[in-house]
Amino acid sequence: MLKSRSRYTFAVSVAAVSAVFAVSALEPAHAQERKSIRWATSSVDSYGYKIAASMVKVVEEALGGQYTVTVNPYPSTTGAMKAAMDGNGEIGYTADVGMTQLYAGEGGFKNYTPAKSKLVHAWYAYPMESFMATSAKDAGKYKCWGDFSGKPVFFTTAGFMNWLNFQRIYKTLGYQFKHVQIDPKTQSDALQSGTINGSVAYTTAGRSLAPYWKETEVRMDVKVINPCPQEVAKLKSAGLAVVDVDPKVAFSKDVGVQQIQSVPILFAYNVRPDMPEDVVYRMVSAFYKNKDKLAQADAGFTPMAKDFVGMQVQGISANPDIPVHPGLAKFLKEQKAWNDKWKIAK
Repeated sequence: MLKSRSRYTFAVSVAAVSAVFAVSALEPAHAQERKSIRWATSSVDSYGYKIAASMVKVVEEALGGQYTVTVNPYPSTTGAMKAAMDGNGEIGYTADVGMTQLYAGEGGFKNYTPAKSKLVHAWYAYPMESFMATSAKDAGKYKCWGDFSGKPVFFTTAGFMNWLNFQRIYKTLGYQFKHVQIDPKTQSDALQSGTINGSVAYTTAGRSLAPYWKETEVRMDVKVINPCPQEVAKLKSAGLAVVDVDPKVAFSKDVGVQQIQSVPILFAYNVRPDMPEDVVYRMVSAFYKNKDKLAQADAGFTPMAKDFVGMQVQGISANPDIPVHPGLAKFLKEQKAWNDKWKIAK
């Protein structure tokens, strides 16, 4: 009887241990079943990277834990776009001006053929406003943006969307674009030494100044140079917006103007057409549901929170010939904001 009980106890113990190992074996298998979404952004010190990193939890929760989201930084926004289009990422950081150049085959996309496919409209997140500044000691030399034509200027890091934006601006105005590439952290030294005559600054949603610009204004006095009235008129006639930014919100010091005049761009996190419709739909719907919380966490999301649907419409309207991902199309149709003239990506 004792032997029988011992055998029974041993059998139960073996079964229990086997069950534990079986469960343990299943856990890695379950983890392996989670699909990967690689979110390609610009460098780690950029606003685009910061936002993507803060959105990981929102995306993973929206997708029910079926996906693992990782944020992968690249030296430039153009590099992030190419990474997604070449299959090294699923989401690519971009902006309306970058999408324009991509489909026109211009700038960094000249003679470029994606290994997978081009990005399509998926989610527009926040505006940025590009403008020109220089050192306070040299500000008297410049009255208009044309005064910087042909002179050495740091137009933000080459390949960044604000860099592309000023290429577009200079092309519209007929000016010579002479870019000098520097480490953004050395910007104050370059301005004070005369290595560069001016530097392009930018805000997010008219509020947040780029991190390296915050460092610059701590180290030196800068002045903003606004475009002259004739330049504003020419930009507007070409379809570019010119919007005001409150300098007291953007800067901690006086920058010499009552209002900063800037040309805005609309930033996005777009995808290839082969991302499943349901994934994009659930992502966009989650961003819409959490828009107010996102704005409370980061002021850059304020315009999106105020008019989430309108921002998506604005992003598509900037390049209406570029296809719209089926997931975003489904969302906009539910919101009664779909335009039948737009094309759905296949």
